[in-house]
Amino acid sequence: MEKYLREWRQDAVNKHQYDTAIFVADKLLALTGDDNDAFWLAQVHFSTGNYSRAQSFLARGNLTDRNPQCRYLAAHCSIKLGKTEEALQILGDKNPTHLISAPGSARQKLRHVDVNSRVGMRHHKNGSRSERVPTSEERDREDANNIKSEAGMCYLRGVCFAKQNSFDRAKECYKTACQIDVQCFEAFDALMTNSLMSPVEEWNFLESLNFDSITVSSNPSLSQEAAQFTRTLYTTRLSKYSRPDEFEAAVEQLTTHYKLADNPDIILAKADLMFTHCRFSKALALTSSVLAEDKYNFAILPVHLASLHELGQKNALFLLSHELTDSHPSEPCTWLAVGIYYLSINRIAEARRYFSKASVMDPHFGPAWIGFAHTFAAEGEHDQAISAYSTAARLFQGTHLPQLFLGMQNLQLNNLALAHEYLNTAYELCETDPLLLNEMGVVFYHEDRMIDAVGMFRHALAISDKNGADPDAWLPTRMNLGHALRRNGDLDEALATFEEVLRHGVKDAGIFTAKGLVLLEMGSSWNAVVALHEALAVAPQDPMATDLLNRALAANEEDSAGGFGGPPVDKRAFGMERGMDGWEEDDEELERQVGSLKEIQQNRVAGRGRRGKRRGAPVDDTSAFGESMMVDSDG
Repeated sequence: MEKYLREWRQDAVNKHQYDTAIFVADKLLALTGDDNDAFWLAQVHFSTGNYSRAQSFLARGNLTDRNPQCRYLAAHCSIKLGKTEEALQILGDKNPTHLISAPGSARQKLRHVDVNSRVGMRHHKNGSRSERVPTSEERDREDANNIKSEAGMCYLRGVCFAKQNSFDRAKECYKTACQIDVQCFEAFDALMTNSLMSPVEEWNFLESLNFDSITVSSNPSLSQEAAQFTRTLYTTRLSKYSRPDEFEAAVEQLTTHYKLADNPDIILAKADLMFTHCRFSKALALTSSVLAEDKYNFAILPVHLASLHELGQKNALFLLSHELTDSHPSEPCTWLAVGIYYLSINRIAEARRYFSKASVMDPHFGPAWIGFAHTFAAEGEHDQAISAYSTAARLFQGTHLPQLFLGMQNLQLNNLALAHEYLNTAYELCETDPLLLNEMGVVFYHEDRMIDAVGMFRHALAISDKNGADPDAWLPTRMNLGHALRRNGDLDEALATFEEVLRHGVKDAGIFTAKGLVLLEMGSSWNAVVALHEALAVAPQDPMATDLLNRALAANEEDSAGGFGGPPVDKRAFGMERGMDGWEEDDEELERQVGSLKEIQQNRVAGRGRRGKRRGAPVDDTSAFGESMMVDSDG
């Protein structure tokens, strides 16, 4: 009879006929009184959302004390009911580190484990674990199902600590869950999604996992393949900033050997890499291919929305936002989409409201927090932006982005020492982000450390070129390089850099003005006149270009050779009533002007939307696109 009832119960569960399953499971428990049957009855109640009733069944006969699976389910019920403290009391606040399975020979490493430190954990094993015992032997004594339940309870501890904003403890719980059971993907995903580890830490953590503990039907060959397959899958979830070759090899193996080229998770990994490398069109093509088949794939939507924003596709954002609000108003990603749309049309107040709504619905939704902070940066409200970015830095400790944004805000406030500190902190987390290198170059530029600035700008351009980024995406960094070369006295290279920028179709008065100044300093006054006329054609009221044009014309008149290939121009010969000091004052004003123009250009195209518009600088129509909301899978 018991077999019949169990089969009936399972069939009802498979058909989602939960009333039938509860009816049958209740009779089965009355017949057997078995712990496993009580657990399954509680499971059915959990599936229907009756969390309190599920707990009441688990409380009978002290099941939570005797059975790890029941303790896990009881704690999960408490979390679903919002009772975090109660869940921690059920789980205990210590992780069973004696069950950690280390890779390779490290599995036999001896360690001390004090059983008395594990609050709320009871076992039937005899003897104390405070003596030196090989870790693998202690693990081997445990039942396989109990090990998986213990790993699940580590994950739930992490969830509880995260809800209490104790992210360091949450991080350790998630790591322990994966080290006990490498197949506890939810814990691994929590580490990656919430950016709790730096890119280097992520790879070191992957190396610490014992994938060899995976077994399949007592088949060593199949178990080995399953272990490698799982490791490869996990590799695609890691940060895209470090070890790109290993990442691409993992994707290639999954694509060719396992035919997962069209799998949404693999496409998401590729799109994330493209977005990180500022190849926005490619990223959008990948995300669109997924949404064409599964238009409500919320995992891929943040990258898709950010790509639309970077490419200025406002109509697509509008249509997608409306569709999501109609179909999924309870999803945080829906209101993220609405916020990004309003930001794209420069309606900052509305954008802030919807970003805030998304973050309230999911307090650990990184894109919403970053978008909320960007709205303050877009309005030049630096103090509020710094406060919001600081909150993001506390929530997402493993990503360098909040530290980068904090450095950018302090740079705008001319707090160079603080900007340098934040950017150095970001650099310690990630050394290969071209935007970060660009911002560090800007700080060096303002500190008059031109050699260091030139080095940073060149390094940023080298990495972006290696990544295959669209050339237009890094024009601002090339402009910055030109300014730094000019200030450093490398006039020929500075001129070549500005001309290369202009060949890409950039029509910016600041670039033409800077080119004119370089030509003046090189003694080519007639060519300077031409360049400054081009600057005034773009911005007829530009005072710096007007002043320099007058000087260039005066120099050209005094040059008997007509300004062609003459000797270097003496600035004091330009007919200035104020003399040399007046030139230096105007030169400093030029530096301030081209600096602000540079930053505005950077906001528009410098990639991944980590910019905030600067107040007080001229903005053209296309530079008002604002910020993207994407935080990388390394976040």
